[in-house]
Amino acid sequence: MKVVINGAGIGGLTAALILNARGIDCELHEASSQIRELGVGINVLPHAIRELAEIGLLPELDKIGIRTRELIYANRQGQEIWRELRGMDQGHAYPQFSIHRGRLHAMLAAAVRERLGEEAIKLGSRGVGFEQTSSSARLLIAGGGVAEGDVLLGADGVHSALRAQMFPDEAGLRWNGIMMWRGATEAEPFADGRTMLVAGGFTYKLVLYPIGPATTPDKVLMNWVVTYRAGAPGDPAPQREDWNRKGTLAELAPHIDAFNVDIIDLMGLVRATPEFLEYPMCDRDPLPRWSDGRVTLLGDAAHPMYPVGSNGASQAILDARALADALAGGANPVDALAAYDASRRPATAQVVALNREGGPEGVIDEVERRAPEGFKTLNDVISFSERQAIVGGYASTAGFAADSTQKRAVTG
Repeated sequence: MKVVINGAGIGGLTAALILNARGIDCELHEASSQIRELGVGINVLPHAIRELAEIGLLPELDKIGIRTRELIYANRQGQEIWRELRGMDQGHAYPQFSIHRGRLHAMLAAAVRERLGEEAIKLGSRGVGFEQTSSSARLLIAGGGVAEGDVLLGADGVHSALRAQMFPDEAGLRWNGIMMWRGATEAEPFADGRTMLVAGGFTYKLVLYPIGPATTPDKVLMNWVVTYRAGAPGDPAPQREDWNRKGTLAELAPHIDAFNVDIIDLMGLVRATPEFLEYPMCDRDPLPRWSDGRVTLLGDAAHPMYPVGSNGASQAILDARALADALAGGANPVDALAAYDASRRPATAQVVALNREGGPEGVIDEVERRAPEGFKTLNDVISFSERQAIVGGYASTAGFAADSTQKRAVTG
């Protein structure tokens, strides 16, 4: 069997590595002319790290990322609302990693070239559509090229050409009204140097966490995110979703004043960032199917979701494992893709829905609704059991609750 993969992002590269581990041949076609370390910080959760560890990548992750130990939710005034351990400190069999998206991407690409060969990734090869017969699937490449295999996998991101061909009348991206600014720069660590902070509420949010070692002693590479609810869900997005659009300090600066957290000089951190990114927070409605015969989708091509709950890259990695297992199970490709579709699509649709409601960050949204100016006693505003239901319910649905990591359920 041969799988042709359109897209060499985190999902496509992981799929190639796990397919290779299952003894399945594959090749990747990537529109970009080079693999560049783009983007900023992301988190990869224990159920997804397990899949990378099982193909031998844990030592490499430790070289480039941070094993997240703790997560703190707070309001805009810096008052703590929820605190929990993460990863192995929480009882998982595998760690959670905070990591630079570009460094993770480069590490996965290097592993693919080492294991599958230098020619496994075809750069400057942009897939624009597909065609298939009863015995093969073909990726149509810009300029007239064709790549043929038994299965074609669309891992070509939020603007997937393969998805667009499957669903030509699909509505466009759905903006939830939130603008995001994201950057990373070297800074002094806060707390123990392995802690995440999510502060704010319904209108504004601030996310801070270290994502790797710095070049300067006693510093870390610090990731920061500021969000502002500028519109209402369903409003037209102000610009095209683009992971690499540069932001400006003039647009961001007024929103920094919304936060009063004393663990870090936020304005100083932003000013020290050479360049940062800006884009609208968008997703798509879940699809009725991901597969069309011998063609299927994975990651953001299948289920773009709002970046809350640390789940986007993690769900793409889980897709890759489920797809590889289905194809290695001995069924014919069409039946295998149908089984993959049936297992992963409902699970990710639930995560998309929960992220639209705020995901685990809904706990700080609720506190802001009830106490926008802060509080004297947290339990007078919201009980422990209410807070636990919001945060714990999301972890269970998304498949990374501490008591579920030993199971191979459809969510991981």
